[in-house]
Amino acid sequence: MTDTEGDATRSKTITWQDPRPQAGQALTMSGLDYLNAMMDGQIPAPPISSHINLEMLEAVAGRVVMAATPDESHYNPIGSVHGGFVATLLDSVCGCAVQSTLPAGTAYTSLDLSVSFLRGLTVDTGRVVATGRVTKPGSRAAFVEADIKDASGRLLATATSTCLVFPVG
Repeated sequence: MTDTEGDATRSKTITWQDPRPQAGQALTMSGLDYLNAMMDGQIPAPPISSHINLEMLEAVAGRVVMAATPDESHYNPIGSVHGGFVATLLDSVCGCAVQSTLPAGTAYTSLDLSVSFLRGLTVDTGRVVATGRVTKPGSRAAFVEADIKDASGRLLATATSTCLVFPVG
C-alpha cells in the first residue's frame, strides 16, 4: 500500500514519573486532600494522564470533574476515537470520585464499569469533560455514576461503577 498524500506517519512522546511514591503517599492523606494536592501540582499526575491528555479540573467530596482531549493516536480501525479512551476517562472519574470520599489509610479499586456510548468521538470533538458522582458511599463498596459531555454540552457517554473500598496497612 502506498501513501499518495505524503507521509502519514505520526508520533507521540509520552512522559511520566514513577507512580509508586505517590501511590504510597495517597494512603497517608484523605482522598480529597490527595486529589487536591495533585491538582495543585504538589503530587504528579498518574501515568495514564499522559496517554489520554487527562487533566483534573475539580474535586470535592463525592464529585470529581476531569477533561481529556482525544487525538489521532486514540483512533480505532474505523476512524473514530476508540471506546477504550471513553472507558478510561469514565473509570478515572468514577474512581477518583470514590477516592474523594475516603479517609487516610483507605483505598479502592473498580469492581465493575458499565459504559453506554451515546455518540462517537473524533479529533474534531475536541476537549471533553467527564463528571463522576458518588451515589452511595460506603465502607466496603461505593456506587458511582458518570458522564462525558462535549464543549456544547452534548452527552457523549455515561457510566455506572461499583468500587471496592478497603483499609490498607
